[in-house]
Amino acid sequence: MKHDHSTQYKENSLSLVGAVSMGTAVIIGAGIFALTGQIAELGGQWFPLAFLVAAVVTAFSAYSYVKLSNAFPSAGGIAMFLEKAYGRGTITAAGALLMYFSMVINESLVARTFGSYTLQLFDIGDESWLVPALGVGLLIFAFLINVSGNRMIGMFSLIMSVLKIGGIAAFGVVGLWLSGFSLESFTIAPAEPQGASGFLAAVALAILAYKGFTTITNSGSEIVDPHRNVGRAIILSIVICVVVYFLVAMAVAGNLTLPEIIAAKNFALAEAARPAFGDFGLWFTVVLAIIATVSGVIASAFAVSRMLAMLTDMKLVPHSHFGMPGDVQKHTLVYTIALAMFLTVFFDLSRIASLGAIFYIIMDIAVHWGVLRYLRKQINANAFILIAAIVMDVVVLGAFLMIKAQTDMLVIYVSIAAIAFIFIGERLFLRSYSHADHSKSAE
Repeated sequence: MKHDHSTQYKENSLSLVGAVSMGTAVIIGAGIFALTGQIAELGGQWFPLAFLVAAVVTAFSAYSYVKLSNAFPSAGGIAMFLEKAYGRGTITAAGALLMYFSMVINESLVARTFGSYTLQLFDIGDESWLVPALGVGLLIFAFLINVSGNRMIGMFSLIMSVLKIGGIAAFGVVGLWLSGFSLESFTIAPAEPQGASGFLAAVALAILAYKGFTTITNSGSEIVDPHRNVGRAIILSIVICVVVYFLVAMAVAGNLTLPEIIAAKNFALAEAARPAFGDFGLWFTVVLAIIATVSGVIASAFAVSRMLAMLTDMKLVPHSHFGMPGDVQKHTLVYTIALAMFLTVFFDLSRIASLGAIFYIIMDIAVHWGVLRYLRKQINANAFILIAAIVMDVVVLGAFLMIKAQTDMLVIYVSIAAIAFIFIGERLFLRSYSHADHSKSAE
């Protein structure tokens, strides 16, 4: 059996429109459907504003990625950025893996969301075993699409993005209009007010709803004119999603009270469609959710498997084909889908989202610090914007951890254990790999 241990990247195989489609597919697939209810639960009656504040934080964060992508377009994306800043060492490897795991967590989040919304058509509760079963089925479908090649993925993402962005925007505009612009959830105090810390914790989750823009960096070497178009794709994806998120959040706030949003937090949009549109609205919203989640998982698997393949090429992670044929990218796709399936089966939506937010913000801080400390002059980055991005990340992460310490310590324990495992494991791997290299050179 022949194994190809190389990665294969096709230059100019993704257009600017295709890259924006992939970015919006990942962002909207995870954000508006999976997180609206959880953000409302943390942020209280002003939860739509959490999406806007998160957009500001994301805009500052995106600055580093745009600058890095313009200077160093690569299929390795964030892994390559970290190596440029920190060299080939533990911080680079561990930081890249934090990003990798946050993206896999995102896939499982979207997969469970797919199950929760689909079951609304059959009046089955989201506690049913069918939720993870449907999620696993979606991940298998995403795997089959991904092995069919870039052109198929780009075309599929474009069609799905047009359908869901148009549909979700229509839901937001019509839903807000039918509510008479009466924002019911704004007039009722939250059942358990958590003040400024609760709102900042909601912002942390909302940041996770935007983080899909980073997947664009993982296709840098495959996008047409990457030195210009990677940055453009990031900016356009974020702008589109800010508008869509705020419209939908306002529509939900106008059609449901805060307690109703919290009670239906895993399928808040479907619940908000009932008073606005009736049974037709429920079907319409569920179909949109299915389109969004399917395209989101496909686009995310495309990007994250390539990131892990690049880490393998960079000799920053161990790799074994386990008897599988094909190249490294196919192997990493299998690992990615298998891990996402595990999370989909054994974790609920709230904990999946929390782990993803913690991993992502820590990695984000590492990227900004690396640019500020080592690359600022080389890529002509503004120090004030970088420092502001770090401060914002630290503030929202601190608030999020404070709330979780009061409500769900298991999330913090799992996060600490996972981060320690990643850093220690990478330290040991890189040391053993270095020793192996020295032994070969001595021979």
